[in-house]
Amino acid sequence: MQPRHFTSLLDLSSAELRALIHRAIALKQHRDPDYQPLKGKVLAMIFEKSSTRTRISFEAGMAQFGGTALFLSPRDTQLGRGEPLEDSARVISSMVDCIMLRTHKHETVTTFAQYSRVPVINGLTDLKHPCQLLADMQTYFEQRGDIAGKTVTWIGDGNNMCHSYINAARQFDFQLHIACPFDYRPNQAIVDAAGQRVAFFESPELAAAGADLVVTDVWASMGQEEEQKHREVAFRDFQVNADVMAAAHADALFMHCLPAHRGEEVSAEVIDGPQSVVFQEAENRLHAQKALLEFLIGR
Repeated sequence: MQPRHFTSLLDLSSAELRALIHRAIALKQHRDPDYQPLKGKVLAMIFEKSSTRTRISFEAGMAQFGGTALFLSPRDTQLGRGEPLEDSARVISSMVDCIMLRTHKHETVTTFAQYSRVPVINGLTDLKHPCQLLADMQTYFEQRGDIAGKTVTWIGDGNNMCHSYINAARQFDFQLHIACPFDYRPNQAIVDAAGQRVAFFESPELAAAGADLVVTDVWASMGQEEEQKHREVAFRDFQVNADVMAAAHADALFMHCLPAHRGEEVSAEVIDGPQSVVFQEAENRLHAQKALLEFLIGR
């Protein structure tokens, strides 16, 4: 039987994604230390990018489920010495039960999935970050109920998180308003595939009008540090602050995948304020990924 992969939110059906969210909530509410569905299972974690939340959540999740997680970096393996991805995928997948990659090129993950005999999970690429969206959706469901029919506002860079929010709009049936500098808009093919679920606005305040959830991310992602000063100028009018949140619904939530730069993409009063759920969102990486691991490996 061919393994199921999670390289994108689009790899699962809307019903499967909703079931994962509800399962994650249940696992969070009722942790049973004797429930170890992945006992004897091994997750290989390949990191080409540094990580806090991704590594801890996957490693802790496997441990809580009775399994083991292996940390692999390019400098410690043949991946960093030019071994073809196809060969690495074949070899690694012959020894473990699942592979998670946090890497640069999205093609690295899709190539692994093509040649792997076990499930492959996208822990982050430059194009998509679907695991974070599972945690974000879990957080919204916990706080406000189903997100279907709601309005979500994305403010900032049209990056991997923005792309995954566009896919989430399709899969979870919500409207997505985007405010970002024109030169930093998201991938047009991903936007086009979402059809009328996505709309662009000239300012954060216009995009946030009537929003149920407001989301942002750093202006310069990993690997873009040399662009920091230039991006500070380009994005200076795209900060999530009190004025932006005032345009949204009074009970709107604020999310950020972290790490955050207070005073840049978000003001301190917003991220540390009562509408912010960023730390619940961060914790939910653990619970959402436990549900994902159970779904993919425990089949």
